[in-house]
Amino acid sequence: MTDSPAPLADPHVVFDAGPDHGRRDIVILGSTGSIGTQAIDLVRRHPDRFRVTALSAAGGNVGLLAEQAHELDVATVAVAREDAVPALREALTVRYGAGRTLPAVLAGPSAAAELAASACHTVLNGITGSIGLAPTLAALEAGRTLALANKESLIVGGPLVKALAKPGQIIPVDSEHAALFQALAAGTRAEVRKLVVTASGGPFRGRTQAELAGVTPADALAHPTWAMGPVITVNSATLVNKGLEVIEAHLLYDIPFDRIEVVVHPQSYVHSMVEFTDGSTLAQATPPDMRGPIAIGLGWPARVPDAAPAFDWSTASTWEFFPLDTEAFPSVGLARQVGALGGTAPAVFNAANEECVDAFLNGALPFNGIMETVTEVVAEHGAPRAGTSLTVTDVLEAETWARARARELTARATTTAKQIAEARA
Repeated sequence: MTDSPAPLADPHVVFDAGPDHGRRDIVILGSTGSIGTQAIDLVRRHPDRFRVTALSAAGGNVGLLAEQAHELDVATVAVAREDAVPALREALTVRYGAGRTLPAVLAGPSAAAELAASACHTVLNGITGSIGLAPTLAALEAGRTLALANKESLIVGGPLVKALAKPGQIIPVDSEHAALFQALAAGTRAEVRKLVVTASGGPFRGRTQAELAGVTPADALAHPTWAMGPVITVNSATLVNKGLEVIEAHLLYDIPFDRIEVVVHPQSYVHSMVEFTDGSTLAQATPPDMRGPIAIGLGWPARVPDAAPAFDWSTASTWEFFPLDTEAFPSVGLARQVGALGGTAPAVFNAANEECVDAFLNGALPFNGIMETVTEVVAEHGAPRAGTSLTVTDVLEAETWARARARELTARATTTAKQIAEARA
């Protein structure tokens, strides 16, 4: 084992993003989503530590965005949807009152990236999906500390992100990677034998692939331990989310795929573990609450007091660990394959999955059809395009192809299912 290349996320290295004057200026991307609202709750309780200067959101909840902007007194707000601007301006006027100066409004697909490059100490990228790649690259290029909750941007643009990120510039916000980040502080990289990523198992833990055939979107959205958005919740049900996290762990910490293990832990108390060469395993554990990882992302290397609840050790509890059922949940194995291929393969995997999840939620694809379709798209893509010379254009073209192909396969499956039903009737 060697100490090179240096890992993207290294708890021993603190990136200097400029002075924080005792209080860090924060830009929050995806402010109306799960990560964004919890980050604002953290800022609200620690105004001496953090100040939010700008907010971005997709544009589907302009009322909440205007409320956040007013409460935090931000200078700028941004929405990805240009058609949401009139409603946003109206909501801001109502919230601020007549005659008051409103924050500047940016709109369009590049608005979040523009905010990511604005003057601040830390950018929290809480956007869902690969559309978070451009803001991730913008924040890194501008020299900001990047608190990264948008795993997709690292997965689809791994070489691009690695080329820009300086040591210590990325602080992971996923609960699993924040756990690994903290546990890795206990030793050197050469002393690491294995990363152990924990999975709750989602709502379908213990079911066979045959038993999963008839599950509904409502079933998949009923996560037993976490409250998240619909896409990430379905990804947790298929364990695609865990496959993405394996790729992310490989990219963040430069640990080979064969030394990254997934273990099912239904209680979600242990968020991940690091096994060292002397046989010691260090686990990072808290009750399920994303405010802890968010606080690590915003405050590192200092810890934020009372960021999230701690355990009540006076109450008995049971912590269980099970091996991953790779037959019922093939997504982790497929993710390892595309991660090892590199190039545009991870972008194809992620884009096809996003399309299939959308089709499943809209009743156009059965649950097992998600991974069946993603697997077919990945197989058709074949050898990764661009390899080590990956560009943003390569990623976007691969994603466009994968989305279109996934939609074609989904439509074909829907037509076949209708024909079978009609023949039986």
